[in-house]
Amino acid sequence: MQQTYVLTVLTFLPVAGTLALLLLRSDDHVWIRRLALVTAAAEFAISLLLLRGFSVQATGYQFEEFHEWIQQPPIHYHLGVDGLSLFLVLLTTLLTPVSILASWKSIDQRVKGFFISLLVLETGVIGVFVSLDLFLFFMFWEVMLIPMYFLIGIWGHERRIYAALKFVLYTMFGSILMLVAILWLYRVTAAAGYPTFDIAQIQALLSSGTITLPLRTEILLFGAFFLAFAIKVPLFPLHTWLPDAHTEAPTAGSVMLAGVLLKMGTYGMLRFCLPLFPEASRRFAPEIAVLAIIGIVYGALVSMVQVDLKRLVAYSSVSHLGFVVLGIFAFQAVSIQGAVFQMLSHGISTGALFLGVGMLYDRRHTHLIKEFGGLATPMPVIAALYLFTCFASAGLPMLNGFVGEFLILAGTFQKHAAWASWAALGVIFSAVYLLWSYQRVFFGSITQDKNGALPDADMRERGILFLMAVIMLWMGIGSPFFTRRIETSTQNVLQLMRRPQAYDAGEINNHDMNAMDMDQSTMPVNSANSAAPAGAAGSVKSR
Repeated sequence: MQQTYVLTVLTFLPVAGTLALLLLRSDDHVWIRRLALVTAAAEFAISLLLLRGFSVQATGYQFEEFHEWIQQPPIHYHLGVDGLSLFLVLLTTLLTPVSILASWKSIDQRVKGFFISLLVLETGVIGVFVSLDLFLFFMFWEVMLIPMYFLIGIWGHERRIYAALKFVLYTMFGSILMLVAILWLYRVTAAAGYPTFDIAQIQALLSSGTITLPLRTEILLFGAFFLAFAIKVPLFPLHTWLPDAHTEAPTAGSVMLAGVLLKMGTYGMLRFCLPLFPEASRRFAPEIAVLAIIGIVYGALVSMVQVDLKRLVAYSSVSHLGFVVLGIFAFQAVSIQGAVFQMLSHGISTGALFLGVGMLYDRRHTHLIKEFGGLATPMPVIAALYLFTCFASAGLPMLNGFVGEFLILAGTFQKHAAWASWAALGVIFSAVYLLWSYQRVFFGSITQDKNGALPDADMRERGILFLMAVIMLWMGIGSPFFTRRIETSTQNVLQLMRRPQAYDAGEINNHDMNAMDMDQSTMPVNSANSAAPAGAAGSVKSR
């Protein structure tokens, strides 16, 4: 297989797997599960080729594929990855086979439809992370919505229809705004004589000053994109769909939702909001930071009072993703690196928490904390690995959760000590709700007679939890492996924010000027990291 087509194979191999699944009988559950697992495992193995061929020093996008698709309007099949998307693709290809294994016994109704939905979901998510054309990006963004709706609405719990509809309505509202902004941005490029949906070309046109956006236009475009991504994160106060979706979704749905779908929002902020709309990003950074900090503290406090274990983990995502948004809008290279690392860390540790909760549900068919107690006695393996995951999620040093939060807080503290100080409360609160819930579920005496006979993890479950534990430890100890590959792309984002503007003096008030002056000191000055950003002006001519 040629390296130039790795991204195409990664994007559409799951679709090929779904076509193969359609050829099997609906009652042939054994081979349906096997074929789905083989497809997902092959997908993960191929994704490792990205690590092998990825250049740490290279700027711009790698593994690019560019083909003409639609002539008018000019829509291209343009794929590529950089440090922002590389590990998100790997995270997706890792969590998909893990989700299939987690559903091996728990899903026994409409088995073919379930695994088809998982594989189609994988295609949609990977397509989002590798698309470099706005229309293609939007198409995959919508493709992702359909299988997730079915996963929640068909294989979810008692209030699954309500949760699925709420998820779709929230996401569709943001999608409509983003579509309008995409069309508006295309009209701007067409009016300047460079009609394109290509992200790299648009970035180059704006960076070179060939196209300038009036401040009002930039604010409106930023608002549309940001709102769509904030809903997906979800950022406070747009978070209300998330606890319902997580609580009602099957285990695999919760793992994929927490692991990768939420990251599509923060990824979009880094890929679109900061590079395309830097002045609007600076202007609204204080307000966004306040919402992120509220989300950090609010999510942690609400997690403390939950009586449903799965809902507790769901609200913890609101808190942890608040750290990511804060790191992005601190506009510091260190904090942005921490934000990207925290996306990956949250996907692993929170995904593992949902896997543990799912294993308890498979045995007791309840998520209520009061129904458990003393489970460490009959289930020592699950108890030990779940405790390890709680430590990682709480940010214990040497584990993955510590690295992302430390980088975010350290980077934010450089310019905004108050922001970092308030956000640090989330680290303290996370230890409280995670360890307190663990104490009530696993420690003490067995409070229900039926809990005493619960089976411990079988070999399949032990393999899943042990794999996640090893990754959490590796990310905590070997974090430079990730940050070295993220660094150049984060510098490129900051470099793209330094572009000439043609605003009238009356368009920028003192608040904007102070924000711009403040941000100049955060930009890279090392010549090695100040190379031309991704898709520099030369790429416009080559297209």
